[in-house]
Amino acid sequence: MIKKIAIYGKGGIGKSTTVANLSAIWGSDDLNCLVIGCDPKADTTRTLYGSRIPTIVNTIKNNKNYTRDDLVFKGFKDILCVESGGPEPGVGCAGRGVIVAMKRLEKLGIFEEDLDVVVYDVLGDVVCGGFSVPLREKYADEVLIVTSGEYMSLYAANNIVRGVKKLKGNLSGIVCNCRNVDNEEQMVSDFAERIGTHVIGTIHRSNLIQDAELDAKTVVEKYPESDEAQEYRKLASSIMANERIATPEPMSDEEFEEFFRSYL
Repeated sequence: MIKKIAIYGKGGIGKSTTVANLSAIWGSDDLNCLVIGCDPKADTTRTLYGSRIPTIVNTIKNNKNYTRDDLVFKGFKDILCVESGGPEPGVGCAGRGVIVAMKRLEKLGIFEEDLDVVVYDVLGDVVCGGFSVPLREKYADEVLIVTSGEYMSLYAANNIVRGVKKLKGNLSGIVCNCRNVDNEEQMVSDFAERIGTHVIGTIHRSNLIQDAELDAKTVVEKYPESDEAQEYRKLASSIMANERIATPEPMSDEEFEEFFRSYL
């Protein structure tokens, strides 16, 4: 059975880093992995491929005779890399790029290939219909939310939970991507419990991860023996073994404010 995961979270919280490093682990374990970046910035697969790849939106716009190899690129450990792309800043709907990408990949039969894991890196929360496509159209079977203990990150996570519930989706856990906030791990753990899920893994803040990204590599590739790579290995294993999957229950805005203020 293919593991199909959509990873959501506030912009800039570390979704792309999480997706790339998890995929690097699974690829190193000889799993056939497909990574689909659903962010107009098109930077999800940069550390897997070693540079930015052409996006689906730009390719089909500029090349009417495109083939599979114009849309799908092999990266580290033969991980298949795709970037949906989107319009120029300030022009058009970014979510539209996700819709176009999914339909083109489906038409080319990508999802029918011999895959073990498909991971979607999805921008922001699921307010925009385009960004809800992986979940709404059942391209993904489960959702992971990446958050820190920062107010806006947790607020976005709670909004995402609202979308997951509305779409009757399955939340498989929270990834705590630490930003060194006071009581951060306890806060995120309590948040997860309040919405009916659990913290499936914790990634601690590290300059080593950023150092690897400057070299267009994951920390798993550049520093495979590091503690940071080990944290991603542990997270990847927890995701694969996880059986605690359920439709979550978001907090109201008032409940969230009360929850967050209790840690101040």
